[in-house]
Amino acid sequence: MADIEQVNSPNTAPDVRGREADEPRASRIARFDTPLKLDAGVELAPVQIAYNTYGTLNADRSNAVLICHALTGDHHAASDNPVTGKGGWWETLIGPGKPIDTDRYFIISSNVLGSCMGTTGPASTNPATGQPWGLSFPVITIRDMVRAQAMLLDHLGIDTLFAVVGGSMGGMQVLQWASSYPERVFAALPIACATRHSAQNIAFHEVGRQAIMADPDWRGGRYLLDGTNPRRGLAVARMGAHITYLSDAALHRKFGRKYQDRATPTFSFDADFQVESYLRHQGSSFVERFDANSYLYLTRAMDYFDLAADCGGVLANAFKDTPTRFCVISFTSDWLFPTPDSRATVHALNAGGARVSFAEIVTDKGHDAFLLDEPELFAIVRGFLDGAGKARGLNAAQPREAR
Repeated sequence: MADIEQVNSPNTAPDVRGREADEPRASRIARFDTPLKLDAGVELAPVQIAYNTYGTLNADRSNAVLICHALTGDHHAASDNPVTGKGGWWETLIGPGKPIDTDRYFIISSNVLGSCMGTTGPASTNPATGQPWGLSFPVITIRDMVRAQAMLLDHLGIDTLFAVVGGSMGGMQVLQWASSYPERVFAALPIACATRHSAQNIAFHEVGRQAIMADPDWRGGRYLLDGTNPRRGLAVARMGAHITYLSDAALHRKFGRKYQDRATPTFSFDADFQVESYLRHQGSSFVERFDANSYLYLTRAMDYFDLAADCGGVLANAFKDTPTRFCVISFTSDWLFPTPDSRATVHALNAGGARVSFAEIVTDKGHDAFLLDEPELFAIVRGFLDGAGKARGLNAAQPREAR
């Protein structure tokens, strides 16, 4: 059983029955009493999932698109975030007339299991103790996140998805969806991701986790009970991770060796350079919106992700005879998930007999290019979804001025 509660929005509630719904959907919380079976071998209950929807579900429920967010993202993909006051993190792609067109598709964006943005995670209350879970929260996987999303879709009465779309950790969820529930996914768009986490990426995550755990305010993960917050450790973790999201060319273009508010060095350890000031700002702003333990859990989930290991060591088995059609996208300057990772995914999909297209986009913006203004990305996403929509039997999009 599940209950739905509307939170943090004056807008109307999500419309999953095909009525006219032009306004962005309100932030919602779905609460489930049915235990969620996790890869760690435990059952988690109760579970709540925060989500937003945009657009209108059509009469035969065939136009639903699931948006999967990256590591520190949330369910505010195309609407203002009530915590930060900023616009949705993928408003470049999602909206009326945009590549993921809310005039055509019903968009569902949910916060992942283990996060701290409204979905059950280590900062949530453990019903057995009445206190925050902390490190007693079970370790989760990408597959657990997808299971929770499937539970939400079941409750919304959506049996099949027209498409699942996501970048980075969101792309991992897309691939897991296609492997775990191929009959429920008509089209899959994994962007800037891989079918497993590399040793280098695991190493970067471990540095971030150790920075958090070395902060004396972490208190063995019990900081919420003790009234502290490992802000310094979490900020350092964010600073280190943020470097991996950019490219050398992007950093040079943004900052070079320019000084911050000065003409000469101070001969101190102040933030003399603009890039230092930028990273410090990224770290300090991040701690205002994110939970340190959630950062530990979500990075660990990414580390454990390995589709081939789940399929007898043969990656193609993850997609054998899949009916899902794929579009895999990478970026030339992404050294976190470089193009060879995407090519390996494409080869496995070909070996599994899947319909797959592949695009490598030339850009110097690094891993974060999937979140930025990349016209080629927009064109590819639009073209792929338009083609898949025709195959699905969805009505073709019309120019907005003709509506």
